[in-house]
Amino acid sequence: MEPCVIIPTFWTRRRVRGSDNGPFVYDHPTPIDIDGTLPDCLRSLEGVTGLGKVVVIVAASDPSIEHEAEDRVSGILADFPEIDSLVFGPAEMGSLHRRMEQLEFADILPGVTLGSYGAVRNVGLMIAAILGCDFVVFLDDDQIITDPRFLEIAEEGIGEKTAGGKVILAKSGYYTDEEGRYQVSSAAPWSDMFWRQDDAYNRALAAVAAPPRIRPSTLAFGGCLGIHRDMFANVSFDPWVVRGEDMDYVINARMHGGDVFLDGEWSVVHKPPALPSEARAFRQDVFRFVYEHRKLEFSKSQVDLRQVTPDSLEPYPGPFVDASIGWRARATAILRALSGKERKEYTAIARTTTGKAAAFARDNCERYFAFQRRWPLMMDRLWEDIALKPLLTGERRVDRSAITGRFPVIRQD
Repeated sequence: MEPCVIIPTFWTRRRVRGSDNGPFVYDHPTPIDIDGTLPDCLRSLEGVTGLGKVVVIVAASDPSIEHEAEDRVSGILADFPEIDSLVFGPAEMGSLHRRMEQLEFADILPGVTLGSYGAVRNVGLMIAAILGCDFVVFLDDDQIITDPRFLEIAEEGIGEKTAGGKVILAKSGYYTDEEGRYQVSSAAPWSDMFWRQDDAYNRALAAVAAPPRIRPSTLAFGGCLGIHRDMFANVSFDPWVVRGEDMDYVINARMHGGDVFLDGEWSVVHKPPALPSEARAFRQDVFRFVYEHRKLEFSKSQVDLRQVTPDSLEPYPGPFVDASIGWRARATAILRALSGKERKEYTAIARTTTGKAAAFARDNCERYFAFQRRWPLMMDRLWEDIALKPLLTGERRVDRSAITGRFPVIRQD
């Protein structure tokens, strides 16, 4: 297998705090006037053995800067000529949508966009199918690779059977900081007495240091995630989960009879920018976990799916996707509002966000199941598609002038 490396990168017009009400809000998009973390990520890729195609998918929080962001990313990649790269932005997205309409998949266009974490990852999987790639490795633009064997390690175990007879078709590595730590070390404040998220996360990550090396996992890391064709051509990401689409993929895989495994010897260094607002991140988590709970409940009515329960997702995210998530989110917002920082934002979350999250989950969770049922057929039709493959291999290019308004100057002598 020659892995196809896919890097989603997210851009914004300006630095923001907690003003975005969502539900689809990116954690820390790069302001358009700086290069951000992407150059360091690409630089670390240069020394990786067996590096093939690198696809960089450009998403923007503001539609008015989509083409500017694509230009910024293209300029960054121009500094790395040794990397066989492809930039996929709004122009290519238009071509993909038109082809989906031709193939009679117009009904699922809302799930194939550059507008959410899950949708962007689905676009990456579709690009891999068009290129005929059997193995995809996702990397985030704020990750640094320190091991030249990164892709070789990614492939280890893929396609093999465990002692229990399960086939490994998707596996995740894990994140460390620059000192090699992979667990959160800070103590939870009193205001989080009903929201021990870091504690549950640390218990789940204890598996990294315990045998066996590769084991079924309840969590995954989208910036260090490998998926084989037999999995990604059959199971999609959820375009309507607002955050944590990587962990949600574990649930999707389980619903369809598979598993995502955790490899204790595969990791990347994570160097994320500081979150612009802790309250905004918490609000996104409220939307995310309320949605997951509703999704698990709705799946019980689907006779063709394997049932996934909160208990089966212990130690994390199980406690955050059970029936108590609504009142615990509201109580935590109130306690955080009382404790100090971002009081106005947390008060608003306590008053309105849990209700909005419940309404969002009720209105959207079943959309994933309709989308997913069409996914395998669409991926089969797109595999090495003769109309789109030349566009992605460089044999044919999109004329962006009519889309962006950047027409070439016509000189008259």
